[in-house]
Amino acid sequence: MTTADKPSIGSIALIGGGPGDVDLLTLRAVERLRAAEIILYDDLAGDDILSFASPDAELIAVGKRAGHPSPKQQEVSRLMIEYAKLGKRVVRVKSGDPSIFARADEEIVAARDAGVPIEIVPGITTATAAAAYLGTSLTKRGVARRVQMVTGHDVDGKLPEDLDIAALADPGATTCVFMGKATFAALAEKLIAHGLSAETPTVVIESLGSPATSVMAGALTEIATRLTAAKPQGPCMILYGAALAGVGAIKV
Repeated sequence: MTTADKPSIGSIALIGGGPGDVDLLTLRAVERLRAAEIILYDDLAGDDILSFASPDAELIAVGKRAGHPSPKQQEVSRLMIEYAKLGKRVVRVKSGDPSIFARADEEIVAARDAGVPIEIVPGITTATAAAAYLGTSLTKRGVARRVQMVTGHDVDGKLPEDLDIAALADPGATTCVFMGKATFAALAEKLIAHGLSAETPTVVIESLGSPATSVMAGALTEIATRLTAAKPQGPCMILYGAALAGVGAIKV
């Protein structure tokens, strides 16, 4: 193949699909979906989001779920780059926001190392979407001066050993725990040992953005116990902190 015969390089867009509600997609995300020739999407990207794709676009599921067979990250990156090198407009749909616990850094580095243009289209992260769904704020004057986001799931499925527990036990913060439903009891035990009150308001939102959305609210130790017993099947966002006081009384 001569240089003239080679296809021009394509592009990759990492799109934040938000919490699942299609009307929370950004206009830019919709534009990229409509223009895409190849769409690689996570399990949590619903049919409504994919409905913006062109009828001619190729849709490829690459979602990763704990405990289930799923493509390796290297394979996902390889697919994106190979299609882009064929001159295709590639869209990678991630739930929430690509820059928050979505392994976007690995895909960005892989694309740049391969000389493929890559764009990030931000989405609404599940933490702020959860607060909106609950009708509350993650910050509160004189009560919660900062917000912190943390993953409760390490590569081995256990609670990460390098968490800054002292920071996570700060009573003046609202903490948002991603992927922590299976490890929250262990985290709660550590938090209480570091001085966080066992009565700290805590809320679990399961399957946010879907018809199956449910809410569990109560004190920190109560929720840790209930979460362990319930073993929810859907993805969960866990929020705790004084700013969430009274959320359990809200009808959602």
